[in-house]
Amino acid sequence: MMSSHPPKRDYSAALKSLLKSVLLLALLAAGAHWAWHQPFMARPRALWELSRMPVPTAVAMPVEGVQARQVADTFGAPRGRDRSHQGVDIFASRGTPVVSATRGVVSSVREGGLGGRQVWVFGPGRQRHYYAHLDDWEPGLSEGDVVVEGSVLGIVGDTGNARGTPPHLHYGIYGAGGAIDPLPLLRAGAAAGNAAATDDAH
Repeated sequence: MMSSHPPKRDYSAALKSLLKSVLLLALLAAGAHWAWHQPFMARPRALWELSRMPVPTAVAMPVEGVQARQVADTFGAPRGRDRSHQGVDIFASRGTPVVSATRGVVSSVREGGLGGRQVWVFGPGRQRHYYAHLDDWEPGLSEGDVVVEGSVLGIVGDTGNARGTPPHLHYGIYGAGGAIDPLPLLRAGAAAGNAAATDDAH
């Protein structure tokens, strides 16, 4: 008499194939996680993190020893017949260290044009920070370097179209919509620093 039950299927081969695929994916994920946290991935990791951060509401003073209250509000002031001032000038003695106002990745270290010796830093919220008229750059500084707030970028000078004027840093911030006035952000950074210092004193 014929059995009414269908023959049992052998799923062992399919199960082995599935387990191999899961193991391979786990190994690939572990390898990717390991690689992502290695020093050679510092730049892409920083760029990814910076691009996901909100735009800052405050930045640190980029010239050592200068207070935000000492910086004149010259953003938007006429410069020649066809342009306006797209930043602020921070005056200091020649050779005073210029430091990064934010965490970031150095996107350019170059000399030329109005800015003379200059450094561009890609910062939080995809903003670009511009440090111009440097007398010199920090030795060894190069494109792709990951910097933190306070990392030395160069020293105050008068290169570019600032030649012959009192040494100063031209500091600019550029977002998706163009130039942003840095002074309110510098003042907010100073206020936050003062509040932190007061808290530490209590």
